[in-house]
Amino acid sequence: MEVKTDNRKNILNCAIHLFYQKGYDAVGVQEIATAASVTKPTLYYYFKSKLGLLEALLKERCEPICDRLERIAKDYQGEPKDTLYALACELVDIAKEDREFYFLLLSLNYSARENEAFKAVYPYMKRMFHITTAFFLQAGDKLGNMNGRQEQFAIAFQGIINHYILVMDERDSSLEMASDPHAIWELVRQFMYGIYS
Repeated sequence: MEVKTDNRKNILNCAIHLFYQKGYDAVGVQEIATAASVTKPTLYYYFKSKLGLLEALLKERCEPICDRLERIAKDYQGEPKDTLYALACELVDIAKEDREFYFLLLSLNYSARENEAFKAVYPYMKRMFHITTAFFLQAGDKLGNMNGRQEQFAIAFQGIINHYILVMDERDSSLEMASDPHAIWELVRQFMYGIYS
């Protein structure tokens, strides 16, 4: 039984690496099987198809990410900047913990709308967006000038943090620099300044 578990996990890890390096569409099933040192029938035994593999990968990796973000957003206690700081730090930690998957996730989100990979990732990206939007709705009493702009704030916040992670990754692929609490706090402070101005 342990060999089966190892094979499945190995296939998933090899798929992440190849999808990250080359893009989902550029990678074939045989290439994944070869990288994982399994046969194509073994890969098909676990996942049925390349899309099935991607869907399993997204389910296993994205659901815990969404759960982590949701816990922080729901723990909002009345100071929006503190919750936003916690969300930003969590996103940086997630990117550090699973760098290739995080960047794969972002790239799939920006792929063509009719692409099967986009359709597979969309529910998870939508959930992440709704978590952030729900936080801004909840924080409306402290951010009184939102006037129905909660979605705009969610877009701007996620965009700032994701772009920060991308820029920091260019400077240091371990993303250690991105973890600087002062730098993250400054991002949140500037974002809050924009809200209040």
